[in-house]
Amino acid sequence: MPADRLRVDVEGRPLELSNLDKVLYPAVGFTKGEVIDYYTRVSPVLLPHLRDRPVTRIRFPNGVDDKSFFEKNKPAATPDWVRVETLPAPGSTKGRDTLDYVVADDLPTLVWLANLAALELHTPQWRVGTHPDLMVVDLDPGPPAGLAECCPVAVLMRDRLALDGVEAYPKTSGKKGMQLCCPIAGTQSAEEVSAYARRIAQELEQAHPKLVLSRMAKNLRPGKIFIDWSQNNAAKTTVAPYSLRAERVPSVSTPLTWDEVEAGGRGRRPAVRPFTAAEVLDRVEEHGDLLAPLLDGGPELPGGS
Repeated sequence: MPADRLRVDVEGRPLELSNLDKVLYPAVGFTKGEVIDYYTRVSPVLLPHLRDRPVTRIRFPNGVDDKSFFEKNKPAATPDWVRVETLPAPGSTKGRDTLDYVVADDLPTLVWLANLAALELHTPQWRVGTHPDLMVVDLDPGPPAGLAECCPVAVLMRDRLALDGVEAYPKTSGKKGMQLCCPIAGTQSAEEVSAYARRIAQELEQAHPKLVLSRMAKNLRPGKIFIDWSQNNAAKTTVAPYSLRAERVPSVSTPLTWDEVEAGGRGRRPAVRPFTAAEVLDRVEEHGDLLAPLLDGGPELPGGS
């Protein structure tokens, strides 16, 4: 076997890891071996959020400073023990009716994907064979606004959703924005969920027009927080909690506490910011999975659009 390859057994599954010393985040020297180590260590809290969800990968075979590619279909030479589901492919850029999606239900699959330099893991709001069981509200700041400016909008959205009995749980996108994840009953279509999210976004824009935007026109975005309700479209995916992002440093889509978000909205320390892989592992040690309530289900959304 070549010196840059290592055979391992992961929960009874044989894997051949390669190029573990290859640097995937050049600015900080973070290697593929460290990517695999991170995903292995964070797997107890990550895997429940991936379970039964087809995973879209963004792969960076030569690191974050080089070319990347989206991958929805199973890659060549996928091991026969990897779970694959043939599912409709709404919005396929190649015009395909179905794709063979990988579902990362277990640690061997997660390690296999990390070894393919699948740095980013994105999932839909629905599980295989079901309606959406999550509503995701994406808060996208228009420069010069940033993550700090997302915080007061997140609180406004949380409080408005609470009037309808909907609980919201915040996480960073791992980049410049924030997402609110809301467990729902899984009895309504993606169109109904999107319509509800759009109505709430429009309400907040009307009440706070200098701060909030519900329309997609980019010329309106500078200095405002765009509430992207369209994230609930059946064809859309959202970066998974605890997924790495392809930034200068190995930042992570990180669950937050509401105390942190409220403090961020008041400009107090500690400021909400992108967290790195090492910091996230420390946070999991301290807090456990702050998004665990997403796994328990939620209410049906009020009707109307």
